Amino acid sequence: MSGKAGGRSGHGLPGNRWDLVRDEPHRFPTVSVVIPYYEQPRQLENVLTALRMQTYPADLIEIVVADDGSTPALVRADVTVVRQEDKGFRAAAARNLGASASTGEVLCFLDADTVPEPGYITALTRLPSIVPDALTVGRRLHADLAEVADLGRWFADPPEVDEPGWLADAYRGTADLLTVDHTSYRWIISAVMCCTRALFDELGGFDESFVGYGGEDWELANRAFHAGAVFARVPGATAWHDGPDWAGRSPDDDERRRAKNGEALSLARLVTDPAARRHGLIFDIPDLVAVVDTDGHSSASLLRTVSSVLSFADCGVWLQGSAADLAATWGAADSRIHVGAVPPRVLARSRCRLHVSGRVFFEADSVRTLVGLLSDDVGTVTVSGVDVTMRSSRSIGRAQRWRTDDLFGAVHVDGAEAGIVLSPREPDLSW
Repeated sequence: MSGKAGGRSGHGLPGNRWDLVRDEPHRFPTVSVVIPYYEQPRQLENVLTALRMQTYPADLIEIVVADDGSTPALVRADVTVVRQEDKGFRAAAARNLGASASTGEVLCFLDADTVPEPGYITALTRLPSIVPDALTVGRRLHADLAEVADLGRWFADPPEVDEPGWLADAYRGTADLLTVDHTSYRWIISAVMCCTRALFDELGGFDESFVGYGGEDWELANRAFHAGAVFARVPGATAWHDGPDWAGRSPDDDERRRAKNGEALSLARLVTDPAARRHGLIFDIPDLVAVVDTDGHSSASLLRTVSSVLSFADCGVWLQGSAADLAATWGAADSRIHVGAVPPRVLARSRCRLHVSGRVFFEADSVRTLVGLLSDDVGTVTVSGVDVTMRSSRSIGRAQRWRTDDLFGAVHVDGAEAGIVLSPREPDLSW
């Protein structure tokens, strides 16, 4: 899949500048609509009826319904149906199953109770058709569709309703996700989400450890952001959820709170957003990955470097180089310190990466200062006087995909002014 992005043919977009894409796709790609389903025959019928009304070329649309263990099993001749055993609510696994059974170049995810307007697929697939690492989200409205007998007539004069306030405020404040940061994964909803198959496969799909309501879309979006995906909200791609927003589904506040707490607990182990980890716990996937080159260190100087890096609490340190075994002389039992390569699952989820070479010492807030300089406009921070580089995972992912480092800006700071200095080979550790 290829195309022009604001005149930048065969090149990634800088930052999150989807507004630079002013062209239309040079061709319509094949689209697979993936629908997780569980015992919703009436609602599914509405979705399938709406998909037959799309303005997108019908011969390029494939529909795959992933049955999450319904009783009786879903049987339809007009769409592809795949099925998994009923082991509880497993939307993440169902979406992955549906995607694996599909063939389209672009994947549109819809829920079985979310009915798309006729122009939905055309609008939502436009950007991924041109920018292969784009992740788009549509506009989800809520209405009671139980008594709607004629969708075509209903779409011609739908009710005037607003998006849920939490989403409307977010999209308004970010200009439809033109302005993004590490919290923007929260505005991606899998019920109205679209991306290329190439991006979905690169990410590894949804995390199937999510069982129960919610969280799997935020986790996928978080990984996509750190991989350098371009986020965009497409207000012209509207789909109607048959029923109220989550906040209106149950009058029981405790029930809603239990469900949201379960979602929060599932996310905190995988999403390194500081807001998700404000309780101070340490997880095996850190917010900051620090790679420390141990060459030229003594046991004491390495300890001083590593301990100063760990002044940033949500951090994992990976020791590499010829002197990595010196850490064994400390007698420490700190689960944040590792020897060897950083695991791919950690790199895929951590927000930023620090590389340190030499006997570097960071004062108390120095690492936090470097992290704070990263943004969607700044992907790299270098430091004078020492061999220290801080990079956002997002900028690294984009650079690897497009084989260029010019898609995010860089800043340079003075090491001494930032409290980052060289330490002697034998610092005084006594007290």
